[in-house]
Amino acid sequence: MTNDTRPLAGKVALVAGGTRGGGRGIAVELGAAGAAVYVTGRSSAAGRSDLDRPETIEETAEKITAAGGLGIPVRTDHSRPDEVRVLVDRIASEQDGHLDILVNSIWGGDPLTDWEHPLWEQDLDTGLRLIRQAVETHVITSRYALPLMVSRGSGLVVEVTDGNTARYRGSFFYDLAKSAVIRLAVAQAAELKAHGIAAVAITPGFLRSEVMLEGFGVTEANWRDGVAKDPNFARSETPTYLGRAVAALAADPGIMAKSGRALATWGLYKEYGFTDADGTQPDWPAH
Repeated sequence: MTNDTRPLAGKVALVAGGTRGGGRGIAVELGAAGAAVYVTGRSSAAGRSDLDRPETIEETAEKITAAGGLGIPVRTDHSRPDEVRVLVDRIASEQDGHLDILVNSIWGGDPLTDWEHPLWEQDLDTGLRLIRQAVETHVITSRYALPLMVSRGSGLVVEVTDGNTARYRGSFFYDLAKSAVIRLAVAQAAELKAHGIAAVAITPGFLRSEVMLEGFGVTEANWRDGVAKDPNFARSETPTYLGRAVAALAADPGIMAKSGRALATWGLYKEYGFTDADGTQPDWPAH
């Protein structure tokens, strides 16, 4: 049974790439809406990934449960089909074949992105690794998770990207990855329509992730001090804002009308009325 404060009670979600940033924000807000959330990634209490970041999937799971949901951390390398297959089999076993929401938020491409050089001057192996990390992982995860949704004839797939237009994003492989993720949503929407399953892409605005805060030399508590470094930082948003956008989509009984679209926090807050963690409603393009 659902209610206004827990519209996703009884729902099961998989947030692939929920260790930190937007993925963590989405996982926590799905939990706040009442969902049981499997949160996956390579950084766990058992050891860090090659990104060598301190955040873990266990921390995300604890935040999900504290928010009112059920957080279930499962260490998974989504570039490995065998590990993803085991993950999905576990979900099927523990949830009676039930999966309502799949969020593909796997990224890990920050250290692989070259913002300074054109394609012909970039390291090819690094660029291709970025594509494998940021695109192929999404394909692998959907390949194994979608049958759980198809068998029930309902569900929502969310592909997390950067930007919802065809604008060039400043670096060849980065642009290719983020644009490809939008096409993943479009393609899945087309193939899933007959099964009553929606697929969308979504982008945040200027996201105050853990990495971004560190880059500005601030914390969430004093983030406004970062405006001195970049005035645009004043219009940034937290991962909570993205999470609430996804939770609103997941609770929308008319979600099929949005299937196949590239959406954004700055458009969805106007429709659903959600706010960021501090009660504001950042609107990046308006800025």
